[in-house]
Amino acid sequence: MTFIRTSVSGGVGEIVLDRPNALNALDPSMIRDLHEPLLAWREDPAVETVLVTSASERAFCAGGDIKAVRAAVLRRDPQFVHEFFASEYRLNELIGEYPKPYVALIDGAAMGGGLGISVHGSVRVVTERAVLAMPETAIGFFPDVGAGHFLPRLRGAAGMYLGLTGARAGAGDALAFGLATHFVPSERLPELADAIRAGSLTEGLDKFAEAAAEAPLADRQAQIDEVFGSGTPAQMLGRLTGADAWTEQTRAAMLAHSPTSQFVTAELITRGATDSLSGCLERELALTGPVTRAPDFAEGVRAVLVDKDRNPSWSPATLDAVDPDAIAALFG
Repeated sequence: MTFIRTSVSGGVGEIVLDRPNALNALDPSMIRDLHEPLLAWREDPAVETVLVTSASERAFCAGGDIKAVRAAVLRRDPQFVHEFFASEYRLNELIGEYPKPYVALIDGAAMGGGLGISVHGSVRVVTERAVLAMPETAIGFFPDVGAGHFLPRLRGAAGMYLGLTGARAGAGDALAFGLATHFVPSERLPELADAIRAGSLTEGLDKFAEAAAEAPLADRQAQIDEVFGSGTPAQMLGRLTGADAWTEQTRAAMLAHSPTSQFVTAELITRGATDSLSGCLERELALTGPVTRAPDFAEGVRAVLVDKDRNPSWSPATLDAVDPDAIAALFG
């Protein structure tokens, strides 16, 4: 059984993500079935453009199948864990280095691994229904799929903010921060897709792309830069002293998410600012083993995705209690 549909017509290779019951969450078979045609089309003169769409009305891709990774951790199967992330990161690198236009139409949720199969491409179209986020610190993990590369390249300190808090960016914020390249209203997306299939990518974007209406997070850019522009996560939390809604929500997220994951994420983003995509993915792969074996990962996935009680017990419990030497040791 496959959750991917592919076709080639008129110079366009199209991939349709079709696992709607799981919001197109990437399992090992989907990662493999995405990689194979992309690899074949890379050198195929019959394919000039790649188009990635979703059959789900709710999501582009909700991320990786992280519950399967947790199950492997609990049954002490490190080989599954390593192979899952290694194959996913190979796919991310292939997309990031793709020599042809790679177009993702994001009409719904794109979380975690969903950004890994979209944001590395050359064209990322979002609609008013799009929601983009890297929520991994909430489950005791870290923003991966090359986030160590793309987050520090967003506007100002937006990448650090999004990575630590898991904040959700709508279409306007995705454009303003740099996660997306174009906005097209959802009702016009089928027309854009048809134009791309007809070989009119540039003309289609010129015809259907519009300015997105609101960017409430990007409107906070000065605050984001002030809070998340330097220092440790504990120091960033200490700067969140206001009583406005954004400050309170951001502080609540940092207090709720894994302290260790936030420190790992901050270090990952800092190092990734001057590294290549392949170097960032290599670093992330090296982190997956020790981070998934640590208590916070199984506990975080349990609290958010399994039992869904949203009441994880982190170890250590606070940002102030995180040992910087332990974080440094994770990075070798």
